[in-house]
Amino acid sequence: MRKAEIGRYGSAALWILAVAAAYYGSARLGLLQQLVRGQVTPLWPPTGVALAGLLVLGLRIWPGIALGAFLVNASIGPSPLAVLAIVAGNTLAPVCAYLLLRRAEFRDELDRLRDVLALIFLGALAGMVISSTVGSGVLVLAGALQASNFWPTWSVWWTGDAMGVLVVTPFLLVLRRARWPRNAGLSRWIEAVALALGTLFATILATSTTSSALLFLVFPFLIWAAFRFQLAGAAPCALGVSTLAILAAAREAGPFAGQDLFASMVTLQAFNGTTALMALLLAAVITERNKTHEELARVCTRLAEMVAFIEPRSDSNDG
Repeated sequence: MRKAEIGRYGSAALWILAVAAAYYGSARLGLLQQLVRGQVTPLWPPTGVALAGLLVLGLRIWPGIALGAFLVNASIGPSPLAVLAIVAGNTLAPVCAYLLLRRAEFRDELDRLRDVLALIFLGALAGMVISSTVGSGVLVLAGALQASNFWPTWSVWWTGDAMGVLVVTPFLLVLRRARWPRNAGLSRWIEAVALALGTLFATILATSTTSSALLFLVFPFLIWAAFRFQLAGAAPCALGVSTLAILAAAREAGPFAGQDLFASMVTLQAFNGTTALMALLLAAVITERNKTHEELARVCTRLAEMVAFIEPRSDSNDG
């Protein structure tokens, strides 16, 4: 075997192990956000990690997703066979989501509205049906879940996986491409810090007050992030807002106080879903608008240069 091939296989193995470690680590963080121990996790970060890994590294890293899922489920699954089935569902979901996105000519820059819509409908809503259906079905067949609880469990599983894609995947894609402009002045730094602190303060205030109407306080900051920093500002803000809201729900604080589990989940997921969708869609629209303006400016400059080149020649011919 050639040294180049050995190096290629070695690199692939390292990436697989890195994805497995990231999957497992993000799962442990996700389990800290349980609303009911071992049962309800409103945001499952590993799905976002898995899909981002596939979009960046390709299908070759799917064994890392399977390994990470196995390490997570081995200690909490009802039986070895059920664990293997759940691992298969957790692996197939992001893989199928990846294949659907590639078929739709998805670009991971998320600089077009169609790419954000594809991530929402193909990556999150359609792709995560697989993991929730397989997982809930396996629990019923293994006797760990009553058949009457299939749909409630399925809905919680599905929304948690979908939120992982909507919130975590864009953040990781932005983090991969993050480059602070070298010519950014002090005012830009001040604005970025003010945006981060304002979003943090508004979210803490909104999730500490019993009135759910105050949850809308965070939206002006998300709009600010999307307009001024596009996806690089919108994705981190959406992730931070969602995380703080989940922590408040886990403590039964603020607008989540005094609610039963179902009502709390509906309020939380409606808020997190609206936050993520608004941030991503608005950032994509603003990015497309800016690119259109830049292209129009380039076309106008070229036309002006052509006119300036033609006019002197016309004057010389007249002479």
